[in-house]
Amino acid sequence: MKKIEAVINRKNYPTIREKLDILGIDIIDKRNLEDSKFVSQSKGSRVGGSNLRSTMLAKIELAMSDKQAREVVDIISKNSGLPKSTPSKIFVFEMQESIELNTLQGESETESNDKVEEEFSVAPKFVTKRNRLIPLQKRTLYKLEQYYDEHSEVLASDYRIRSFSDFVNYCIMKYLPTLEKQLKNQSILYEDVL
Repeated sequence: MKKIEAVINRKNYPTIREKLDILGIDIIDKRNLEDSKFVSQSKGSRVGGSNLRSTMLAKIELAMSDKQAREVVDIISKNSGLPKSTPSKIFVFEMQESIELNTLQGESETESNDKVEEEFSVAPKFVTKRNRLIPLQKRTLYKLEQYYDEHSEVLASDYRIRSFSDFVNYCIMKYLPTLEKQLKNQSILYEDVL
């Protein structure tokens, strides 16, 4: 999935919105940039006129699938309403996952598009859904919390660990070198710590 941010001429917003509605893409956010006026000098002179002309700008944000991103960039670049002499950019960001606000279920590009997965010759990296990760985190943190409650005095005096968050950080940082050794030398077998 992609997220696109672009600065456009405020007058051209309805045109861009119509073309994106045809594609079925909703604009997440539109903000008028009040403080940022693009100012350029106009050529020639007029009696009683100014040599400066300003363009009111707006910033839009969109989210869409990878397939639609190129088409959206083309629509915005052709209809932005900014002069070609102006240095303007369209920012494209990679999104890993979108989460439904009410149900907290995550959806990523690879999960929603099974046809795209079949086209890959190399298997894509596994994307963990957020709702699959939470029960494991709760179980692990519960075990760590029990251990911390039982041994908090010894941890505070011997290891200078004064809070539960310090204890979690200590456990992670203590185990990382062991994990690095295991990944470098695959023949070494380690037993479960927890």
